[in-house]
Amino acid sequence: MSNIFTDTFAWLADPQQWSGSSGIAVRLAEHLQYTALVMLIASAIAVPIGLYVGHTGRGRVAVVAVAGALRALPTLGLLTLFVLLAGIGLMPPVWALVILTVPPLLAGTYAGVSSVDRNVVDAARAMGMTELQVLFRAEVPNGLQVMSGGFRTGILQVIATVSVVAYINLGGLGRYLFDGLVLSDFPQMLGGSLLIAGLAIAVDLILALFQRLFLSPGASAKPDRSQPAAVDLTDPVTAEAVVQGGTS
Repeated sequence: MSNIFTDTFAWLADPQQWSGSSGIAVRLAEHLQYTALVMLIASAIAVPIGLYVGHTGRGRVAVVAVAGALRALPTLGLLTLFVLLAGIGLMPPVWALVILTVPPLLAGTYAGVSSVDRNVVDAARAMGMTELQVLFRAEVPNGLQVMSGGFRTGILQVIATVSVVAYINLGGLGRYLFDGLVLSDFPQMLGGSLLIAGLAIAVDLILALFQRLFLSPGASAKPDRSQPAAVDLTDPVTAEAVVQGGTS
């Protein structure tokens, strides 16, 4: 067992493993490209639906049911199905991963919008804002903290599962897992696993730091009990400050 770990760290420390067309740097770039493509498509599908459901309250039951059903789908089985239907290529695994990534993004967007204090929404409407203005100037800014949680969950899930694209001879860090399995090269398999885990941890830390530094806590439906003073929403100046609080 100790030899496996020693050989794994020797494999990771070998400069030859970091260079060339199949080096770690290239595989890492491919992994990030696949992740970005999946997140872009999944966000384009999930975010508008989540904003609509969170703002209007319509379709909540359907969203919860669909999100739960999609979460239960097996990644490798879905990938195999798409490959059988569409053939070998980049898009079949991408669409399979998109289906699995939509639920956390959809749930996070819906939860973020619906978590905004209803008094803030009512104050925005009382100020004469249109529904779109209420959504994008009151609900979205104040719900970004919760929405970002869904985004972080989604991107970590993609980083972990995008490795399966190597199953159909595509690139990414998953290449080391499948190649190592074929060659019985266990240090390579363990090294690939450590690279994927390290990438996920690094991305999560970066997103957590960004969330802490740049995203306002907003006006949650659950007020901070450490600040018991009530906000007078009848004061137009105070109401406008609360409505736009998520943008500060």
